[in-house]
Amino acid sequence: MNYSKYYPIDVLNGEGTRCTLFVSGCIHNCKGCYNQSTWSPDAGELFTDQVADQIIQDLNDQRIKKQGLTLSGGDPLHPANVEQILKLIQRVKRECEGKDIWMWTGYVLSELNKKQKQIIELVDVLIDGKFVKDLADPSLAWRGSSNQVVHYLRKASVNE
Repeated sequence: MNYSKYYPIDVLNGEGTRCTLFVSGCIHNCKGCYNQSTWSPDAGELFTDQVADQIIQDLNDQRIKKQGLTLSGGDPLHPANVEQILKLIQRVKRECEGKDIWMWTGYVLSELNKKQKQIIELVDVLIDGKFVKDLADPSLAWRGSSNQVVHYLRKASVNE
């Protein structure tokens, strides 16, 4: 898996202060996408164990309390990303007490395969659906177009 950007402190991509990882690889190729540079699975840099370790360390850093991890892209559920995303989310749930996970994907829930559903079972908030330029609405919370849906899948267990 490759990633295009990692922000250890982010207040734009989900509720609260977060760590945000933009992965590479997207098959949806939405017209008007603001992140076209992430479409190729080979774009950006290789996601390594060291990057994963840094994310865990940043989530657990007590100097700036973070609510959780945001995964966007590209598409975290792209076939080239599924194994590493599952591994990362499992680590976050195991090693970062009380942190929630937000994820953006161009897929919709009904399209997900078994492995993708395994990931979603660990996600707290999922924003699904392709960006549709004709349905774009900048007033929408957490989504770019009105066809996208914000799914609050589980109540976050933030203990802070």
